[in-house]
Amino acid sequence: MSTIYLVRHGQAGTRDAYDALSELGKNQARAVGEHLVSSGVHFAWGYSGELNRQRQTAEQIRAAYSDACVSFPTIKYDSGWNEFDLARVSRELAPPLGAADPEFRCEYEHMLEQIRISDGGNAARIHRRWLPCDTKLVDAWIRGRFPYSGESWKEFCARVVACRSRIGGPQARENILVVTSATPIAIWTGLSLEISDERVMRLAGALYNASYTILRLRCERLRLFTFNAASHLSAPGLLTHR
Repeated sequence: MSTIYLVRHGQAGTRDAYDALSELGKNQARAVGEHLVSSGVHFAWGYSGELNRQRQTAEQIRAAYSDACVSFPTIKYDSGWNEFDLARVSRELAPPLGAADPEFRCEYEHMLEQIRISDGGNAARIHRRWLPCDTKLVDAWIRGRFPYSGESWKEFCARVVACRSRIGGPQARENILVVTSATPIAIWTGLSLEISDERVMRLAGALYNASYTILRLRCERLRLFTFNAASHLSAPGLLTHR
């Protein structure tokens, strides 16, 4: 039975420059690395998605192990662990959803105005909150309400689930690190709980930045042991969702 540690990336940047860790995100990623190494967790395998925020989180974890002089595996990068493309979903689905739902259109336009006013300020609340218009956009994507040229929800889920065949080795009882994002973690957690529909997004919404979830894999069956662990983020200001 392999034990899989699914780590969500640290806090990322602003909505218009999201794919890089903020300074707080780097501190969060370092904290989870230091917590794992101090807990005596040794990894036989390490994986990360290919997005910058995922790679940077993996690097902070690796650095924590290196500084403690504890061995750490070479990280293998796999796009299967990438998050879905929210920016593309917004670009393509906001216009038809706005035409069909005036309330959404007002919410979305207000959000865009707040982004403009923030002028890229990392601490602006607009960059740290999941808004009702975000939920409506993702729901429209999941349900396939409008034509969309990108990856569908079903295709995305299948991509993330397929990673199961590419992790670990022949040895049993090995620890495996995976650095990814909220929705892939939620999908794998959903598999262990036999949840496969849009309710997965409720799990994703609960995940803290740089938290970890522990699953155990035996004969391609997953069991959930820990969800959204964040005790290592107890210092003031370290606990964030976005």
